[in-house]
Amino acid sequence: MLNTLEIMERLPHRYPFLLVDRVIDINEEKTKIIAYKNVTINEQFFNGHFPGHPIMPGVLVIEGLAQALGVLVMGDLKDSVPYYASIDNCKFKAPVTPGDKLVYEVEILKIKGKMVKAQGVAKVDGKIVAQADIMCALMPK
Repeated sequence: MLNTLEIMERLPHRYPFLLVDRVIDINEEKTKIIAYKNVTINEQFFNGHFPGHPIMPGVLVIEGLAQALGVLVMGDLKDSVPYYASIDNCKFKAPVTPGDKLVYEVEILKIKGKMVKAQGVAKVDGKIVAQADIMCALMPK
């Protein structure tokens, strides 16, 4: 398990854009991660998306999946930054609202040079709310 401070050692993101609160598990092979974000009504994006009917923007749900992948691949890499390279097969199945515990499950499918391809699902209460295939490039800082 990793707490927020340990996550911040691996990722360049900071409040209000850090979207991973805790890592629950990284498998022994370091190819799969399970992490989560506690979604609260105090999130800045709820001020405008949508007033009176707060829904977490789907793009931020996918960003959270990408950040979880970043935590996984950035374990010992201190001089690199993970950049989005592509997002494919992205689907949204249900809204994420205040009070939800948004769980990210991301698995690396392939690593080729500095490119990492992964598949991720985001869940609330065990139900998939979003999924995507994500590719990131590990670039020097």
